[in-house]
Order: sequence, then structure tokens, then C-alpha cells
Amino acid sequence: TPQVLDILRDFNAKATFFCVGNNVEKYKETFDMIVNDGHSVGNHTYNHEKGWNTKTKSYVDSVYKANELINTVLLRPPHGRITSSQIRALKNDFKLIAWSVISYDWDNTLNPETCFRNVIKKSGDGSIIVFHDSEKAVNNMIPTLKKVLQYYSDKGFFFEKL
Repeated sequence: TPQVLDILRDFNAKATFFCVGNNVEKYKETFDMIVNDGHSVGNHTYNHEKGWNTKTKSYVDSVYKANELINTVLLRPPHGRITSSQIRALKNDFKLIAWSVISYDWDNTLNPETCFRNVIKKSGDGSIIVFHDSEKAVNNMIPTLKKVLQYYSDKGFFFEKL
């Protein structure tokens, strides 16, 4: 995360970090760095549960448990998977966020150039692009993020948080 924050700072870019609650609990200092750098944060459940595979009560409890640490109205369901009953239970307190483009940075069968081409091919003005700030994705995410930010900066775009 510190490396991602440095890259974002280099491009004067703001982002929204959808945080898993148990990671916020473990890495409070890192979470505080995100907020102190002026980025927004969103809820990504407490344990990264897939909504389709989780009972509504358990899923909703996970969202609210995470929100005790994150304190946001933004919610991005892990894997984009959420049931209609989960939506009904959460819609009064949260704004559900999806994405326009997913970078596939977590897929270790891909390389950074493939991730970059995928993002550029599918994104444009107003796109919400998902990158994963995780150990699993770091080998693709860091170079792809830099290249995407450079590409769009050169075209006059700027980067905002939600």
C-alpha cells in the first residue's frame, strides 16, 4: 500500500480503496495512511465473503462489522456477488459500487502488459477501474497502475476518488 500511495501521489491521483475489515483491523496504520493522503475508503466486507455463497444475515453482519472500522457509505461486494436479499438489507445504509473495468491484476497467468492493454481497451472518461492492492496482485498491479496513470495523464485525464 505505501508503494501504491507513492504512485498515486506522483500522478496527483486520488483513489477509493475498498477495504476488507479484518485487514483494517490488522493494519490500522496503513488504513490511516490511505485516509491521511486524501483518498476515500469503502467497505469490502469484514472477511471478503462472496454474497452468493453466504447467508444474508452473515453477509450483512460482516458488512456492518467492517463498517465499525471503515465508517463509509460505499460498499463494493467482493467479486461483485451480492444477492437481492442482501441488497434489500443494506440499501438504506450503503451505496453499492460496481466497476467499469477490472484489470485482472490478480491473475498470475497474465503479465503487466496484458493487464494494461485490457484496461486501456475497456476504459475511458468516467470509468471505475479495479486494481487489487494485495500481495497476490502486486507483480501485475504496480507496473500496470503506473502505466495506466501515465497513459491517461498524457491524454489530459485526472483521477478522482468516489
